[in-house]
Amino acid sequence: MNYHDYLQLDQILNAQSPESEKRQLPAHDEMLFIVIHQAYELWFKQLHHEVNSVIGILSKPSLNDNSPELQIVVHRLNRCVTILRVLVHQIDIMETMTPMDFLDFRDMLRPASGFQSWQFKELEARLGLKYEQRHGQEYYTSQLRPSHVDIIKKAEHEKSLLQWLNDWLERMPFFNEQENWKEFEVHDPQETPHPFWAEYRYCYKESLSDAEKANLSAFDALFLGKGDEAAARSLSAKASRAALFIMIYRGYPVLQLPFQLLNSLLEIDEQLSSWRYRHMNMVHRMIGTRVGTGGSTGKDYLKAAADKHYIFREIAQLNSFLIERRKLPVLPGAVERRLGFGE
Repeated sequence: MNYHDYLQLDQILNAQSPESEKRQLPAHDEMLFIVIHQAYELWFKQLHHEVNSVIGILSKPSLNDNSPELQIVVHRLNRCVTILRVLVHQIDIMETMTPMDFLDFRDMLRPASGFQSWQFKELEARLGLKYEQRHGQEYYTSQLRPSHVDIIKKAEHEKSLLQWLNDWLERMPFFNEQENWKEFEVHDPQETPHPFWAEYRYCYKESLSDAEKANLSAFDALFLGKGDEAAARSLSAKASRAALFIMIYRGYPVLQLPFQLLNSLLEIDEQLSSWRYRHMNMVHRMIGTRVGTGGSTGKDYLKAAADKHYIFREIAQLNSFLIERRKLPVLPGAVERRLGFGE
């Protein structure tokens, strides 16, 4: 096997065809522009490879939280985070191109636009961004080829990573083992799915300042399914309870990997957000308030999308319902043993 042939370098290294050279209007920085965007698309392909493998594991009927498979999920999601960090830093290279350098070839690209990256839109859908959550719904596929629109629509109709996460969280076993909770004491018994949540609600209520008392109704909506908000959420009340339990008791060995999984999803959202905002600021620096080559409103469109497109926001919202470690309900000994790799 030859290095050159294995990597198909003839195809890769001959895949840059600057429009400025074809028109004999030399623009030195167009080569950089092409290479950067080709690198983005290659990394998007790798992100699809990782996310699809994670979905494949989470979609299994049962998944042992202490198994190598969950370690693989966490490892591959962390790889996604690292790749996204690279995508953010590629903007540093792009910004070595000045606005005048860009103007040398910008008009030759119309109506091509980074907005036509179907791989990125498909990735958002695979992760869990719903159509109704998108900014500019009437525009986001209007510039794409029909075959690429079909790919995105297919991804939107399949179960996303966020939906498989919901199913996995709902399978948390600890609250089904009634025998282990016999010694658990509740200060303020409430009609909740489990005595633990009545006690946690009491502890949370006691931790709130006067200005935060309204948070209690939000707690009831998210974790007890009360009110109309529950139907609009991606995570069910049962899944939200499991995720919060993982967060507050993450120090126990059995919950370490599940916590890392949740944390890696928050990291993915953070890096995607960083990429969107860096991209927005770069566009503003390059073209100011001018319209994008694809016809969008440029910076304004990118800012609105960046503000709205948080895929795992419901996991991040759970941090509003944490309480100090020393105020957490004391778990029964039998439950602690289960969480500590016991019987």
